[in-house]
Amino acid sequence: MAPVALTPVSPPSPTLDSTSKLTKAGTDTLLAQTISNDSRAVADLDASKLTITPNLNPKPVPALTSPEVWTQNVTTDHMLTVRWTLQSGWDAPEIQPYGPLSIMPTASVLHYATECFEGMKAYRGHDGKVRLFRPERNAKRFLQSATRIALPGFPPSEFLKLLKKFVGVEARKWISEPGQFIYIRPTMIATAPALGVQKPKEALMYIMMVMFPPLDEPNPSNTAPAPSSGLAASGTQTNGDSTAKDRASRGMRLLASRHDMIRAWPGGFGNAKVGANYGPSLLAQGEARERGYDQILWLFGDECFVTEAGGMNFFVLLKNQNTGRRELITAPLGDGVILEGVTRASVLDLVRDSRPEVDIVERRFTMQELLEANEEGRLIEAFGAGTAFFISPVADIHFRGMDVVLPLGKAEGHGEFAMAVKKDLKDIMYGALSHEWGVVIDEVEI
Repeated sequence: MAPVALTPVSPPSPTLDSTSKLTKAGTDTLLAQTISNDSRAVADLDASKLTITPNLNPKPVPALTSPEVWTQNVTTDHMLTVRWTLQSGWDAPEIQPYGPLSIMPTASVLHYATECFEGMKAYRGHDGKVRLFRPERNAKRFLQSATRIALPGFPPSEFLKLLKKFVGVEARKWISEPGQFIYIRPTMIATAPALGVQKPKEALMYIMMVMFPPLDEPNPSNTAPAPSSGLAASGTQTNGDSTAKDRASRGMRLLASRHDMIRAWPGGFGNAKVGANYGPSLLAQGEARERGYDQILWLFGDECFVTEAGGMNFFVLLKNQNTGRRELITAPLGDGVILEGVTRASVLDLVRDSRPEVDIVERRFTMQELLEANEEGRLIEAFGAGTAFFISPVADIHFRGMDVVLPLGKAEGHGEFAMAVKKDLKDIMYGALSHEWGVVIDEVEI
């Protein structure tokens, strides 16, 4: 997400404590104002007006093992679009052949980053049914992100109807076999053809589907080099390339962000799914890949608070030094720094309901805490969680010249806890476990 250069003469950064309540109050106020001010536009989004124009030149579906799938640019045959203007509100939605969008060079989105998006998947269950996973959460977050970037509001219930219809149209062809999934990208952009920093007067909502590889598994075409050397947390030398590559085969490798780059800040927009959080992170992400790491572990402040891993929420499982009980710790929401991930919420809800021996702790924690817990043998495992990468165990973290080798990186196999949670969630997604989170979709012939 968005790294920002820090200068020595800058005033102290706002603390997480001092801004969390203000940020939440501000976001709630913005949301209420948007719904109130755009009540006519919100009411105009009507899924019952949907029309469908079939694609008369459908494309073939590549094999799941094809290198083409790893490019993440294989789209389905159709997309869903619906336009909005300040004067008339939402137009009738349409499912139409996938193709280029027509916008003017002066469109707001091209100059002022007035856009937001969502990320979700549709799954073909082992019972043959197609499911979405907690889609109401994505709809709510999509609305919150649109509000944060001054885009028009909409009723989440109508958005969900459109989403389900679109998935129903494409699923039969594009996820035809049990165990398959496809990635869904709802997007909203400001399209008014005029320069000037102002609230959008025209917008386009569209939904597309893209074939994704299983990003929580190794990419067979990945040739990124492994780091040549490093220092273990205990101060001993690691064993060069062979050790790094060996750990990489067991889990994700993270490079801690530099002190002059941060992903998000209190009062900012790190809690909204907007492109401005991601584009500026590409420089740091590229550096990580060049050095043989998978993602950036984003830190905040002089204290090096741990926030997110790439675009994922980050979890650690450790033993409390006072009680000896296991704790699942992740950074808290409410200050504008952490994105409220659907997978994050599901991990917390699942563990809270089914694993009473593990305490859920949402609090700030630092790299120093992780170092100490690792040295004392209390750090059990760590993992990232998100829609694209799902549940990804972490093998080691490079921090300020040290390779912090986590327990996962010292032994064969993946993290036991993370893999158990992953299995439970996967069972819901693919229908092996009946659960209200798995929403069955009716398929449609066109």
